[in-house]
Amino acid sequence: MSRKLGRVTGSSAGFILSRIEEDDLEKRNLRAPDVSFVKAERLKKTKRDFVELVPDLMVEIKSKSDRIKPLEEKIQLFLQLGSVVGILIDPDKLTVTIYRINQAPVELHNGDTLILPDLLPGWELAISELWPPEFE
Repeated sequence: MSRKLGRVTGSSAGFILSRIEEDDLEKRNLRAPDVSFVKAERLKKTKRDFVELVPDLMVEIKSKSDRIKPLEEKIQLFLQLGSVVGILIDPDKLTVTIYRINQAPVELHNGDTLILPDLLPGWELAISELWPPEFE
């Protein structure tokens, strides 16, 4: 059921982070979270270009070669620039960590349910549904 709450994009969608200090060359570029969500009321008429805004929600999924610290730093950057929620999915540890500015991270495990009522009212996801099925 479509409720038109906003737009979900994958890693091919980039965000121009214009509010980063001009002298910080490493961080003054296009950033692309693995998954992002922008509320409908913040979206302009769609252009065929990268948007100059920060997503309300950004998600990073740890790959086998990723280290946690750089992923956490990327999430913190987005939060400092205005994202409401950052999520780190770690398939190695089967955890989902939710980050919000000025709040302690919340770690979810199998048996827990991810809900984000401030961004996605009525939506929920069982953490166990994120992992691939195990075959015997």
